[in-house]
Amino acid sequence: MEQEKKKKSIGFNIIKSDPTDGHGGFGVGALSLDNVSPVFIDIEEGEAFVDIGAMHARSVVEKGIKFLKTKEEVPNGKPYWLVWVTIDRKEDGPYYAGVAACELTVDRSIRRGYKSLPEHVNRMDKSMKRHIIVDHMDNRSKEILTNFLKHHDKKMWEHSEQKLKDDLKV
Repeated sequence: MEQEKKKKSIGFNIIKSDPTDGHGGFGVGALSLDNVSPVFIDIEEGEAFVDIGAMHARSVVEKGIKFLKTKEEVPNGKPYWLVWVTIDRKEDGPYYAGVAACELTVDRSIRRGYKSLPEHVNRMDKSMKRHIIVDHMDNRSKEILTNFLKHHDKKMWEHSEQKLKDDLKV
């Protein structure tokens, strides 16, 4: 009997307790990377997955690739979205507080890719600051991301801001 394809673990970073534990010293009010998860959307495969390696540009998608400054230098690049997802908590529970997408392409055959490093850093920062930046994504990718977020935790999706749901609507 053939085994079913092994289900990928989702692996979101879970909210940790306040590192300052209320003592009001160093780090109070600072944004923490603990609540941010990098979600890749493989548009061609129609799937989304978390790869924490992206925090240091060492994800499976990025490893072994030299990134160039323009898309035109990588004409056959496979398209991806890297979506920075920040989870926060409000009275009714955790929710997707910041969701910001940036594009990248990778051509494994020539070990080259395209991404704008400043954009990737900026979008991670925007996500951590609870911004929603997804309306520039293509419709297929919006559907993949919506399904991924709902499947990961339906309650977190329900608790999320209406803007996220509206901007991901196809």
